[in-house]
Amino acid sequence: MTLYLVRRALAVAGVLLVICAVTFVIFYVLPSDPAVQACGKTCTPERVAEVRAQMGLDRPLWEQFGGYVVGIVAGRPGCHVPCLGFSYQNALPVWDLLIDRLGASTSLAIGAALLWLAVGVTVGVVSALRRGSVLDRTLMIATLTSASLPVYFVAMVLLLLVVRVTGLLPYPAYVPLTDDPAAWAGNLILPWVTLAALYAAMYARLTRAQMIETMAEPYIRTARAKGLHERTVVAKHGMRAAMTPVVTVFGMDLGGLLAGAMITETVYGLPGIGRLAYDGIVKSDQPVILGTTLLAAFFIVLANLLVDLVYAVIDPRVRYS
Repeated sequence: MTLYLVRRALAVAGVLLVICAVTFVIFYVLPSDPAVQACGKTCTPERVAEVRAQMGLDRPLWEQFGGYVVGIVAGRPGCHVPCLGFSYQNALPVWDLLIDRLGASTSLAIGAALLWLAVGVTVGVVSALRRGSVLDRTLMIATLTSASLPVYFVAMVLLLLVVRVTGLLPYPAYVPLTDDPAAWAGNLILPWVTLAALYAAMYARLTRAQMIETMAEPYIRTARAKGLHERTVVAKHGMRAAMTPVVTVFGMDLGGLLAGAMITETVYGLPGIGRLAYDGIVKSDQPVILGTTLLAAFFIVLANLLVDLVYAVIDPRVRYS
């Protein structure tokens, strides 16, 4: 296991280095003048020249890339670790902006993930065990309908019905968990439901397909022939094997959402990383866009590593050496 972890850590470092190289080319090499994009559309020529000097664009490309990578892992003068650049439009380091927004995005992603995982897996298992029944067809029609609805449409309908018409909940406004746990949860119910509606439908269909395939395996028939209770056969032998693809997709989805759910955060006005990325795109704030891209890549790569480790827990057939 130790050797495997070392190999995986080296692989993760290699992938992140490649991602840094690709983003460097996109944001520093391809634009005709990266300083103009970093500074924004309203900067004066004098300010652009100052930004160009601060970014070191007068140096050779290999020196720029070296400083770019070293800054991320070791920092640079005036920019602490990890140095993801400086947002000249916000007058703050990009990392400070990301940290300030990370709490809202993490709260939204984890809460919605737990909700869609519980609902999606439960619906998928029940539908698979009742394959071909009226319940199965009803659940699959419901999941197909849910998966077909755009996130912004679901958000607007919930706001209209739950907030404006019935007044059951206030308009969502992010409250940190440490300030008021009840207000934190109450203000995130609608965003959680909005985000989970799409993912729960996809996970239900994926779980159903995997459970149907797994329950037809020979070792399931053997377990039943031994006289095991059907609940044990389903939970211990069926679900553990069927959950491997679900865990893979879950890791990718959660990793991506930790770096911000742009549409959900924008519709509900949540101060998350997705909203920060949206504002950066609208304002052409290149350092912010670059920072959110790198953070998203890091979360996805990290999630893949954790998924590989979880495999050995949920599937006894998986062993690492």
